Amino acid sequence: MLPYGKQSISDEDIQAVVETLKSDFITTGPKVNEFEDVVAKFADAKFAIAVSNGTAALHCAMFAIGIEPGDEVIVPTLTFAASANCVLYQGGTVIFADSLSESLLIDPADVEKKITDKTKAVIAVDYAGQPCDYDSLRKICDKHGLFLISDACHSIGSEYKGRKTGSIADITCFSFHPVKHITTGEGGMALTNNARFAEKMRSFRGHGITTDFRQREEKGGHFYEMVELGFNYRITDFQCALGISQLKRLPSWIKRRQEIAAKYDATFANIANITPLRTSQNISNAYHLYVIQLDDHLDRDKIFCELRKAGIGVNVHYIPVHMHPYYQKLHAEQNIEVKCDIAAEAYKHIISIPMFPTMGDKDVEEVLKIVSTATVKL
Repeated sequence: MLPYGKQSISDEDIQAVVETLKSDFITTGPKVNEFEDVVAKFADAKFAIAVSNGTAALHCAMFAIGIEPGDEVIVPTLTFAASANCVLYQGGTVIFADSLSESLLIDPADVEKKITDKTKAVIAVDYAGQPCDYDSLRKICDKHGLFLISDACHSIGSEYKGRKTGSIADITCFSFHPVKHITTGEGGMALTNNARFAEKMRSFRGHGITTDFRQREEKGGHFYEMVELGFNYRITDFQCALGISQLKRLPSWIKRRQEIAAKYDATFANIANITPLRTSQNISNAYHLYVIQLDDHLDRDKIFCELRKAGIGVNVHYIPVHMHPYYQKLHAEQNIEVKCDIAAEAYKHIISIPMFPTMGDKDVEEVLKIVSTATVKL
């Protein structure tokens, strides 16, 4: 089975982890700061806060901007549940926005329609690895006095009009899950240019306490204070050692992803039943996923099963979040009507096909052959 995504671990990665395991600190140590520094530099951000996973990074962001009961946050429905759940963790209300039909990114026009006097922020999700229309979203947010958060868990290493992902929104969140561009096993990071947000997120990941163990050790002291109700969202040093090692190969991995995408694009351009997502001009797409949309007359689920039987580990990203039973029940209780017709319709037709940098050309050719045959056959 050729999976839709997978990690790549080298001997150098393993050695970096082993060296850290043999060091004095395996958590709350110097590798955490080093990892934050190298990612911040890579992404052109002033501050980076490494945490236990991408969901934790999103929760930190919601805490930093002060989301609380009564606040509304606009979130695209075509995303993983964590993009919305982080709002609920702070007691906020999720308002779902629809997608653009050609890219499936959040629709800025629909965002503006759904702004009320309770709206406090917009979370833009860089679906599949392509940055959203941040110019339009920033204009809308500035007009209405809203925070702009980037869920860039799919798009580390991408660029929007020459600006690196990580330096565009008020806070940007990355994920380092094994199917993402680089991995720390589990792990995540929140980046910002705002010193106050950085301070709040740093405290929040460590129970809301003002200093961590290593800082107290260096000062030879014991005193600390809990000033906020935080969480234990810390990441280990050996995870960060892996991340530092992986980051060195990220540019070459993104280049390979883009090469694979170009091969897919060229073939699917000549197949009437398949439409790839469109990448906008002046965008460098990091291609976490390669998503195709099937024509209306094709049965997506039958083709999904056919491809799996043929050894192609396709997946579907995602069931729109507003269609999950939990959110349907929640919005019924809140008397919120969700209208996201484009995303709901797109869900019926999307399939994610294999996309990871260690795919060989023969793997790519095999995917193209089997996917093309399946869509003609059915």
